[in-house]
Amino acid sequence: MSKTITVAAVRRAPAPPALGGLGLFTVLLAAALPLVDFFIVNVALPTMGTDLHASEAVLELVVAGYGVAYAVLLVLGGRLGDLFGRRRLFLGGMAAFGLTSLACGLAPGAWPLVAARVAQGAAAAAMLPQVLATIQSATRGARRARAMSLYGATAGLAMVAGQILGGVLVAADIAGTGWRAVFLVNVPVVVLGLVLAVRVVPETRSQHPEPVDGPGTVLLGLSLLTLLAPLAEGEATGWPLWTWLSLAAFPFAVAAFWLVERRADRAGRTPLVPPSLLGLVSLRRGLVLIVPFAVGFSGFMFVIALALQQGARLGPVPAGLALAPMAVVFLFTSLAGPRLIGRFGTRVVSAGSVVQAVGVLLIALTVWHEWPRLDVVALVPGMAVAGAGQALQLPNIMRIVLSEVPPARAGVGGGVMVTTQQSALALGVATLGTLFLALVPHLGMRDALLITLLAQVGGIALTGLLGLRLPRTVGELP
Repeated sequence: MSKTITVAAVRRAPAPPALGGLGLFTVLLAAALPLVDFFIVNVALPTMGTDLHASEAVLELVVAGYGVAYAVLLVLGGRLGDLFGRRRLFLGGMAAFGLTSLACGLAPGAWPLVAARVAQGAAAAAMLPQVLATIQSATRGARRARAMSLYGATAGLAMVAGQILGGVLVAADIAGTGWRAVFLVNVPVVVLGLVLAVRVVPETRSQHPEPVDGPGTVLLGLSLLTLLAPLAEGEATGWPLWTWLSLAAFPFAVAAFWLVERRADRAGRTPLVPPSLLGLVSLRRGLVLIVPFAVGFSGFMFVIALALQQGARLGPVPAGLALAPMAVVFLFTSLAGPRLIGRFGTRVVSAGSVVQAVGVLLIALTVWHEWPRLDVVALVPGMAVAGAGQALQLPNIMRIVLSEVPPARAGVGGGVMVTTQQSALALGVATLGTLFLALVPHLGMRDALLITLLAQVGGIALTGLLGLRLPRTVGELP
């Protein structure tokens, strides 16, 4: 009798939620939105400044306010999804992202735009961690590997497409909207995403919900603010005293955060970022690898946009279309990621860094020979090769980072990874962008660009060396 009851109970047990093809498309659509919006604003800033009579420092806040709010709240967004249900947070975050995008597009002045951008970053932080957590919790085996590769491809394409789309929208000036179109374009996309998500995205949550770690949340936010705020505003404001004091406080804030988290973990409480999670070799080494990759990626995108528009005198549309070969090759190469990882292991990441370095060097050679008569066609070979190298790295790194994270902690793991990525994107603009702008008055646009590209090659080499320390194979949870 007991055996019969046991078998019947097993048969009645609910199947784990499954993420179908349309559901995967929906969450990937949502994953693209925050990254597109990080880059789409770059080409619209000059028009914004003229229309809103905004200073350079205020325009920097339009970018920094979004990025800092996004980075600071990501891990908290992952924890809330684990606690209250990822689908619920996903729908709420997406709806808020659409409303705040509308507020940005209708902003009557510079400061209301800054406030709306901060709110938009917070909405993105509620939405995005649920994407990775849903993939981790509602897919298995080969389907998960495929989904994670598509997520990485989406992230890379979104960063490139954002800059291309921004140039097209500003130049098109649809119905006289000008720069406002870069925000208003999100609204119909969000409406479509919400309609689909209600039907096809399954609800998942942690089986053992963990309460929010208040002290950890405050200290993580303080740590990121002391680093990202001065780096984002320093150049525009002339590096006043507060920026240096903030940077000096950063290591102390990080140390306090780590001590509080470790103490909570040892006391049996649930910290915001469990040190035991960082004990996973694949996650820890993958996070270290994301930093130089994202720094180089965002720095390159920022610098090449300035150089092509202000130096080579290309308009926003040609400057954006110069990146199209990178986007196309990235897409097709990234789709082969699961097969390559399965056959060659994580050495694919280091091979990708070599390919990317060759592409960036080809771009540098083109700049050296063709400047200032630089056109889109001349840049095609270098952009295409660099795109292939990036595609061999980013999707695979993301898959490696989360490969051993238990589904119950998928939200936290995804939040930690995206926070690392977002912080590194901000660092890239602050470091390579500042280097480029500092060199232009002394060396000219061409030589400043060449030196910055060579600095990026150094970062790519570091990524390749760090890739050699990854576990040879990628673990998969059942």
